[in-house]
Amino acid sequence: MADTIVTRFAPSPTGFLHIGGARTALFNWLYAKGHGGKMLLRIEDTDRERSTDAAIHAIIEGLTWLGLTWEGEPISQFERRERHAEVARELVAAGKAYYCYATPEELTAMRETARAEGRPPRYDGRWRDRDPSEAPAGVDPVIRIKAPQEGETVVQDHVQGRVAFPNKDLDDFIILRSDGTPTYMHAVVVDDHDMGVTHVIRGDDHLTNAARQGIIYDAMGWQTPEWSHIPLIHGPDGAKLSKRHGALGVEAYRAMGYLPEALRNYLSRLGWGHGDDEIFTSEQAAEWFELDAVGKGPARFDFVKLQNVNGHYIRNSGDAELVKAIEAILPEIEGGPEIAARLDDAARSKLLALMPGLKERAKTLVELIHSAAFLWAERPLALEPKAADLLDGDSRGRLRGLASDLEAAEWEIPALEAAVRAFAEREGIKLGKAAQPLRAALTGSTMSPGIFDVLLVLGRQESLARIRDQAL
Repeated sequence: MADTIVTRFAPSPTGFLHIGGARTALFNWLYAKGHGGKMLLRIEDTDRERSTDAAIHAIIEGLTWLGLTWEGEPISQFERRERHAEVARELVAAGKAYYCYATPEELTAMRETARAEGRPPRYDGRWRDRDPSEAPAGVDPVIRIKAPQEGETVVQDHVQGRVAFPNKDLDDFIILRSDGTPTYMHAVVVDDHDMGVTHVIRGDDHLTNAARQGIIYDAMGWQTPEWSHIPLIHGPDGAKLSKRHGALGVEAYRAMGYLPEALRNYLSRLGWGHGDDEIFTSEQAAEWFELDAVGKGPARFDFVKLQNVNGHYIRNSGDAELVKAIEAILPEIEGGPEIAARLDDAARSKLLALMPGLKERAKTLVELIHSAAFLWAERPLALEPKAADLLDGDSRGRLRGLASDLEAAEWEIPALEAAVRAFAEREGIKLGKAAQPLRAALTGSTMSPGIFDVLLVLGRQESLARIRDQAL
């Protein structure tokens, strides 16, 4: 193993940071962190038509929100294109690569012949040993690597084990296009070598690429990094992850009210585990994480498990911290800007005071916001269907008497509780028969923090006004 571990996360900026990419970044980060190494960030922006500044910003913002850090500035692959071309020409000079002058028409004919003969459409190597003096006029050549033609190329992988590829299937692939730009296959090798990357941790859809990239490493006489190709994430039904399963950008999880530490915890368990441990810190994960413990089979994304993990983190977060987290996502959720406008200092204080009770049931910040909505709701409150059902004729009739008793009470929890209990005894009903309609009138819901906490936080004037709004 290398003295200093260097991993890298290398996304293409053609869209947001999706959940699979986030897990890949997390695994790179955990491995580097746990082994006293470093993770680098490289933006693979050589596809100029599809790469956008907005996507680069979204990727960096997503990683930052998740709490995944990298060393140094993000590296642009496109800005290194001259270096990629230089290495390709070095390979030609060393006899390890060659200029290919095959025309588009020749390449099309090659593919059609291969299909007709039932063979994979491979380049037939016609310029491999020809003298460039035979080059046709007006054709800008590509540069192809001289791949081994016999035997096999072996990838030793921490996750997949030993994987062998017959060299006859790899062909002399292009490393530099006719316009002088590098192919992905070539640029990745040059960048990883120059950046000192010791461990490449990425999706197993790149496993065949590792065989081809190994050929370039060997041709240059460079040390091949240690490979780890992790299985992709599938949905709960075992099908390839799609948007209905959760194949969304990281920013969508933020807007759905997930905490970054909860998402890190959950993603680290997708394909890797440490015994039966379900909840653990990122520091523990980094200490425990080993590539050999990553499973070979696809991990299954499960929103229910994610919500349960997130609920744990919400319950164990500080109250003031949760208020800040709520305010941070209000601009991103439906109705959030309107809530933000009402969340003045007084409303913020009420929210903070009720947070111990509110956070016990919430599994996301959005649920937390909805359960707290009664704090800043305008009168008369809109009642949820179950709350409206509670407020039948008898209940509404009792609310007026209950309001009178509460108005006469000291506005502190022991006195408020005593007043409601005394009212229930006088009416000959159980405490719940008084408290539940009271909750519905005060919050518009059947679920809330303790009803006496709600009375205290709303205050005498607002509480009595809400109760009388629903009384007969």
